[in-house]
Amino acid sequence: MLRTLTDFIAEIAGGARESAFAENDYRLAAAALLVHVVTIDGVIGADEMGKLRRLLAARFSLGESEAERLLEAAIARDAEAVDLYAFTSVLNRALDDEGRQRIVEMMFEVAYADGGLTEFEDNLVWRAAELLNVSTRDRVQLRKRVRDSFDGSPLD
Repeated sequence: MLRTLTDFIAEIAGGARESAFAENDYRLAAAALLVHVVTIDGVIGADEMGKLRRLLAARFSLGESEAERLLEAAIARDAEAVDLYAFTSVLNRALDDEGRQRIVEMMFEVAYADGGLTEFEDNLVWRAAELLNVSTRDRVQLRKRVRDSFDGSPLD
């Protein structure tokens, strides 16, 4: 659905979507994983998309329009992907342990943005964390930390 929308916007704007983000850009790989989290449960909520946009802009120091271009490119990459390895292999090459843990944390942040974590989202983050060489212990701690940050506080 989002890809159709971005294709439509690109068509109206007079051409195919061009991405400023290369296939091997770790920001694109991370954004595509986050898009996958948002779409995995079949419900694309405004809260999750808003959180995704804010995370991309903040984490990668992007302006609003650049973050939107990254999001569009990520939607396209996610739609073309057949597995998570295409994204996690780029992230493994580009990031250290702390950086890969931050990606897992971001995935949980997007998943919890709509008020809860579905089993599909949890399973997806688990699989991605395994491919990113983030230990089970670290993944569980990250999930707890993100969950606790959403408990009792308004969703942002």
